[in-house]
Amino acid sequence: MAKSRIQFICQNCGSVHQRWAGKCDACGEWNTLVEEGTSGGIGSGPANTRNARKGRPVVLTSLSGDIEDAPRIVSGIGELDRATGGGFVRGSALLVGGDPGIGKSTLLTQAAAALAAKGHRIVYVSGEEAVAQIRLRAQRLGVAGAPVELAAETNVEDILATIADGKRPDLVILDSIQTLWTDMADSAPGTVTQVRAAAQAMIRYAKSTGAAIVLVGHVTKEGQIAGPRVVEHMVDAVLYFEGEGGHHYRILRTVKNRFGPTDEIGVFEMSDKGLREVANPSELFLGERHAKSPGAAVFAGMEGTRPVLVEIQALVAPSTLGTPRRAVVGWDGARLSMILAVLEAHCGVRFGTHDVYLNVAGGYRISEPAADLAVAAALVSSLTGLALPADCVYFGEISLSGAVRPVAHAQQRLKEAEKLGFGSAVLPLGSEELAGGNGVGGIGADTFQPTELADLVARIAGSRRSRADEQE
Repeated sequence: MAKSRIQFICQNCGSVHQRWAGKCDACGEWNTLVEEGTSGGIGSGPANTRNARKGRPVVLTSLSGDIEDAPRIVSGIGELDRATGGGFVRGSALLVGGDPGIGKSTLLTQAAAALAAKGHRIVYVSGEEAVAQIRLRAQRLGVAGAPVELAAETNVEDILATIADGKRPDLVILDSIQTLWTDMADSAPGTVTQVRAAAQAMIRYAKSTGAAIVLVGHVTKEGQIAGPRVVEHMVDAVLYFEGEGGHHYRILRTVKNRFGPTDEIGVFEMSDKGLREVANPSELFLGERHAKSPGAAVFAGMEGTRPVLVEIQALVAPSTLGTPRRAVVGWDGARLSMILAVLEAHCGVRFGTHDVYLNVAGGYRISEPAADLAVAAALVSSLTGLALPADCVYFGEISLSGAVRPVAHAQQRLKEAEKLGFGSAVLPLGSEELAGGNGVGGIGADTFQPTELADLVARIAGSRRSRADEQE
């Protein structure tokens, strides 16, 4: 019998090392190598090659054929169903990640209670809390009467044996994957080997029985789900539960979904009674807006299939430093530097002696480049001290040449703006939805479509002259 070798596995990236070292050569992290045997898990070979069976042929088929829609379990919580693409898919595995205390267990408890009230068999297994703690949360949420089956267990084999009794469960919630351990691996719970082996066992159960599995994952300091990234590749969908500590809203963001759209979001509001879904997030992000303040522009953005209006705030102030500050909250700092460079190079707007601060109101985070035009308008407005029109929305991408480029879904952005009472818009020329001149209500007739960023700067600066003429 071959002697089992000892290997050292990085708990951050999962790379295998033959010797211990203080620093992982693959990811550069310190003190992440843990000694693990090769009898199972990453880097291990077959347990007994003598008894290995021969492979059996499988049936090959063609690309054409009947297609069946994935059967789903609808929870009735609209924002959760939106983020998952229409509900939990039977036989799928879903990974939910988020910061500690963000509300992952609260959301899943509410979802479990809503599904159990519809007659589904729901099993909630916690590896971090006792059953009494889960009952206290259910009482606070007002769902203690829901027929959800609870258990506090961390061993995968015991969990599988428990849920195998009786009727097949429709949904199994495991909180969290980092606390599970299996007899097939010799390492400690939370290590790469245990997390991967436990996830494999639960996903295998989901695929073979048709039960939906929800795995809760911890996140690292960088905001990514802890453990090997291979777990994210193994599951069918990955959701991130996001939110700022100083704000009462939470965003459930889809980053992967094999059965639905990605980049979809569900918006919730945290209260003492749990999470309340927000059907119109634009009103939430614009609720405390000061319309006459310079440096504020309303951006019409898209999150998946949902248009969202959010206020972008800019403050340009004279600097006493040799190198002025550039601070960004909720947007990409490198993209802000690009917009400032374009304004200086092609529009003659100087920021070299000014500090620039940019903030997305409500703690919201923007990732799409369509916010370029709104950011540029807010910066010029703050520098000149001129407030932008209160009923105007902005969206469009800016190139390094100073040109304003079209973005997708212009019609949906304008419809959302009109619904919230906005009467005008600044958008790129040549948007495919408006190419035929089809506007949306009053907005379509009152749109400004600049081809160059300098046209927008001239329009904002021209408002100062028109105001001076009115005063005279």
